[in-house]
Amino acid sequence: MARHSSRTKRSRGRRGRRLLRDVRGLRGLRGLRGLRRFRVDYPRRGKSNWRRWVPSRLQVLSGFLVGFGALVGLFAFVYASVDIPEENAEARRQGTVYYWADGTQMVSVGSVNRQNVTLADIPDSMEHAVIAAENETFYSDPGVSAKGIARAVVSIVKGGDTQGGSTITQQYAKNTYLSQEQSATRKFREFFIALKLNNTKSKEEILQGYLNTSWFGRGANGIQAAAHAYYGIPAKDLDPSQTALLAALLKGAEEYDPAGGGGNHARAVERWKWILDRQVETGSMTKTERARYQEFPEPKKAVKPTSLGGQTGYLVDIANKYIKKRSGLTDKELAQGGYRVRTTFEKSRVQQLERAVRSVRERDLDPKKREADKYVEVGAASVRADGAVVAVYGGADAVTHFVNNADTAGVPVGSAFKPFVLAAGLQHGEGVTLESGFDTAGRLVKVSVGGIPVAEPGVGGGQVVAGAKPTTFYDALRTQANAPIAQLGKHIGMQKVKDFAVEAGLHEKSLARPDKSFPLGTSTPSAVRMADAYTAFTNRGMRAEPYSVTRMTRDGESVEGFDKPEPQRAMDASVADSVDSALSAVAWEAMREDRRADAFARPVGSRISAGTTGKDDRMKSAWFIGTTEGLTTAVTMFRSKPGTPQLLGMQDVGGTGAGRGNVFPLRIWSTYATGK
Repeated sequence: MARHSSRTKRSRGRRGRRLLRDVRGLRGLRGLRGLRRFRVDYPRRGKSNWRRWVPSRLQVLSGFLVGFGALVGLFAFVYASVDIPEENAEARRQGTVYYWADGTQMVSVGSVNRQNVTLADIPDSMEHAVIAAENETFYSDPGVSAKGIARAVVSIVKGGDTQGGSTITQQYAKNTYLSQEQSATRKFREFFIALKLNNTKSKEEILQGYLNTSWFGRGANGIQAAAHAYYGIPAKDLDPSQTALLAALLKGAEEYDPAGGGGNHARAVERWKWILDRQVETGSMTKTERARYQEFPEPKKAVKPTSLGGQTGYLVDIANKYIKKRSGLTDKELAQGGYRVRTTFEKSRVQQLERAVRSVRERDLDPKKREADKYVEVGAASVRADGAVVAVYGGADAVTHFVNNADTAGVPVGSAFKPFVLAAGLQHGEGVTLESGFDTAGRLVKVSVGGIPVAEPGVGGGQVVAGAKPTTFYDALRTQANAPIAQLGKHIGMQKVKDFAVEAGLHEKSLARPDKSFPLGTSTPSAVRMADAYTAFTNRGMRAEPYSVTRMTRDGESVEGFDKPEPQRAMDASVADSVDSALSAVAWEAMREDRRADAFARPVGSRISAGTTGKDDRMKSAWFIGTTEGLTTAVTMFRSKPGTPQLLGMQDVGGTGAGRGNVFPLRIWSTYATGK
């Protein structure tokens, strides 16, 4: 045992000495000596102060190479993991259903309007126009634009839109394989799908798919449907001028359809010219060819589906405007279908309002006998005190008369604007009351019960001319007198009147320049806005933004943005009460002026407040805004001849005794309010 133990110790000693020799030998190797010395020299030795923290050029280069390698690896991984999904199935596309306020169905719209065609059936000029306008490097790029995608992502992060960041291939990927959602995630997937499409499909296939899936407005998906919608011809028969306009629509049909109004025509002409010029710049059109196309190719009038006939098209138009405002959806996205929209419109009231207009027109107007009765248009809207739009009359038929008379600015409101001037005076004018007026010297005075004018303390100063009897603002509004209201606007400041009208709910863009005629109603608000703004007078100064949709869903999921608008204070309660009392007198004065028995009819036991244009108005329109039983209805009548930009005069409409047509909005309102 002792001998074995000693051998074991000697063996261990020999192994230890060999290991020591091996380690010493390893230390002699140059490579390991280098490894032993290697360390990350950061913070840098031999440097002082802040210089220790500045990386060397070698460190910067190394960091860049490592980072670049990581990005390349990540890019390759994502590229491999993102697959091209199946194309969107057209069979799954659904119509959008609109419902009345009671939940019953109003109409279903949005069937897909698309006919795919091959590139051989699309004129070369369409290809040239689209590439010149949308993606000049289409045939040479890899299908994506790194700069464009970066701009789009930054825009999304900042809360903007995604326009302008996509190539044709990316837009095709979005149209065909993805949703229209505006998000960084969708743009990220779009980028990689476009890369794969560029590697698996030919450029011709991509361009053909893009032109067959793009939205051109007027319910048209794809170039073939667009050619029929705008020019009534197949795509193969389009000329270079027409294709330039259709290419312009790809930037946004809502803003570039020439028939869209609101500056659309001017924008369309400008972009049409630019696209033709761009084709010359890119070499796809010669200057000689360009010179042939100097006249803008006006498209045909837009045609609505027959399901949107009567008042239905106007109701859907108002609902869609509200939807786009509250949810951010575009016309293109709405056309994807599948939505369920609950509106505020009441079927019985819509039908009742339409019957009232038709009844008065048939009874009191005769365009066959009187030239002045031709081209007469009517617009009307009923709004509850909480802002809900319950009924509109937009015109005779939405299929043939495209402009929505109830929701379009452009008709001067005349004396119906005066209550806003009076309310602004009561709110902001020192010493202004219903019993106030201006004397012959232009001084603000208060009229006593006996009619003797007394100088208002602290206002105007001086003595009143003996025997003068100023018109009170109450009487000025009741009788629609112009001078006192115009002088009141000047007294408190036209800008204050304008700001007050905006607070009351009128769109600033519809208000005229605040000059001396401004208080007399040169502004052009819509009937919907006038009805909504008047609710503040009968609701003690409170009003809410007009709304027409209470709920919207898709695939069972609620679309956000349709909470009921909160009431806001537009004026002091005392101011609203004072104006409302004057408006009650206006209503009875207007009825007294019209000798027809049915014009005096009113709902039993109800109180009426009203604003109206008078017989002395010189505007090319007639208005009546009446409130009873919590419902305010604005009715306007004017004359508009197709192709004539200016409104026609209202003289002699309805014959003698019609007061420049001013009696007819009252009669329409009375017939509607009483249900007769």
